[in-house]
Amino acid sequence: MERARAQVAAVKGVALMGPDGIYRLQMALLAALAGYLLWLLAPVLTPFALAALLAYIADPLADRLERKMSRTLAVTLVFFVFLLLLLGLIAVLVPLLEHQVSRAISAVPAAVQWFRNTAGPWLQRNLHITPEALNAQRVAQLLQQHWQQAGGLAATVLGHVTQSGLALVDWAVNVVLVPVVFFYLLRDWDVLVARVRELLPRHLEPTIVRLAREADAVLGAFFKGQLLVMLGLGIYYGLALAFVGRLGLGPLIGILAGLVSFVPYLGFITGLLAAVAAALVQYGVDWLHLVLVLGIFAVGQLLEGYVLVPRLVGERIGLHPVAVMFAILAGSQLFGFFGVLVALPLAAIVMVVLRFAHERYLSSALYARPPASEHGAMTKAEPPRDPPATGGE
Repeated sequence: MERARAQVAAVKGVALMGPDGIYRLQMALLAALAGYLLWLLAPVLTPFALAALLAYIADPLADRLERKMSRTLAVTLVFFVFLLLLLGLIAVLVPLLEHQVSRAISAVPAAVQWFRNTAGPWLQRNLHITPEALNAQRVAQLLQQHWQQAGGLAATVLGHVTQSGLALVDWAVNVVLVPVVFFYLLRDWDVLVARVRELLPRHLEPTIVRLAREADAVLGAFFKGQLLVMLGLGIYYGLALAFVGRLGLGPLIGILAGLVSFVPYLGFITGLLAAVAAALVQYGVDWLHLVLVLGIFAVGQLLEGYVLVPRLVGERIGLHPVAVMFAILAGSQLFGFFGVLVALPLAAIVMVVLRFAHERYLSSALYARPPASEHGAMTKAEPPRDPPATGGE
């Protein structure tokens, strides 16, 4: 009996929901199922997400070339252009990074000596830190202990990889898979978009297409502008630190600051700390070089905030720096590197949907309806009056 009553109550609840309620429930269940599948398949989907991101960036160029040639030929040209740019970037950056990393490693003994003779006594004298906390021998023992543990762990992992070879195979498959998927997605991008549009419910299709176009405009402008901002900041910081600040590790620090500048303020903070540490190790407490480093990053922040970002990214995009940081950190926490790849596209879509919901709310009766007391709605309703008498009665 209880089971039958529960079934009857469930049927009544579904009947009371109506068609719209059932439709919303189905959409919510499908969204939850899709999110769960993405969470499960995140490691497998990473190369596909990277290839889709590259195809999305390259599709406008392929569309322009398609006006003068076939789609396959246009996609082939774009593919080889991207490949040549990648190989050229590797050919330029790898020797530079190798040289800079070698210089950084060779500077470690000087950094240890500077900390022992200069920074340690200054900390003890001004911050009243006990000498035991800054005991170089103790720090060296801790580093040696953890280094041995890390070396043992690395040896174990390396041995496991050597025995099984699965990690190496996965890496090789991803390296081959990304360009292949990128080519085919770019070739069929317009077809895939049209197929997805055909599957949309007809009564929701105009609204979804409008929101998709707004999200595409936001995301396209953000990616194009942010890549140029990263390139400009990397070149500026690298050259300025190398020639003005006279830092041997200036190019490496500039590249690092430029690469991580897609997260607001992270490139500035990381580059500033690294440059100050490099200046202290290379020159000691030399106020001239410290002031030069601080001036370089102050000018870089002004250049980013008042020249590069307004001109290349623009304020109309609406992706707030806090929203960008939260989206990247949340995506990394939930889905790993796959989440980092899809964080900004999802943030752009959510922003467009929230903007649309805000517009709907401002035009709704809930927002625009005046207070009821102004029109007497809260007062007691008057009784109906009798119709006026006619002259014939």
